[in-house]
Amino acid sequence: MRIAVLADIHGNLPALEAVLADVAHTDADLLMICGDVASGPLPIETLDVLRALPRARFVRGNADRGLVTAFDGEKLPRLPGPAFDWCASQLSREHRDFLASFTEPDSVAVDGIGRVLFCHGSPRSDEEMMTAETPDSRLREFLSGVEADLVVCGHTHMPFDRLVDGVRIINPGSVGMPYGDPGAFWALLGPGVEFRRTDYDREAAAARIRRSAWPGAVEFASANVVSVPSVEAAMAFFRANGGP
Repeated sequence: MRIAVLADIHGNLPALEAVLADVAHTDADLLMICGDVASGPLPIETLDVLRALPRARFVRGNADRGLVTAFDGEKLPRLPGPAFDWCASQLSREHRDFLASFTEPDSVAVDGIGRVLFCHGSPRSDEEMMTAETPDSRLREFLSGVEADLVVCGHTHMPFDRLVDGVRIINPGSVGMPYGDPGAFWALLGPGVEFRRTDYDREAAAARIRRSAWPGAVEFASANVVSVPSVEAAMAFFRANGGP
């Protein structure tokens, strides 16, 4: 069993397409998507690609939940995702139901690693933040009751690799909205852990994204594709929103 892990696509279809092309050149048996797939400039196009994937499993992220609740007219999560209202207005019932089918944290046994738990934020919440700077004491709270050799998260958009009380915790980074370095980040699991970065024509991707009617498209193309926020700016945002 080898697993390609993708997280935080955020409607950046060109980045997703580039990563899927790279994944196709591996011997991955399964795609595990750790949430926040569509809230971004090309939500419907991104969802259509994801819905067509064979051998893919999806873990719910806060932005996925936000789109479903916005579609349903229910109470939004604290962090519903960027420009979620416009994205939700684009959804069909089929897209909404696909997002609603995403699971709570999911686990798979991987040869060479053991039991792997996939989540979005933390094993207990799709909003909690695990980062390279999160104190061990806080990580122990997040991992309480978890039986896994490896925990894979998303949500904070930057790769890290931690070990707490014998449990390894990684974030593969973000496919579509990375912080720190540009590109599209993901990971390959089995028999070890391989952090991957896919480069793609970001200028062409930015031009494609700017044609979207999404309210943040022009800024996203410049500040999250051609260039990206610094680690320092990202960590400041996390601290202001309940992290690290």
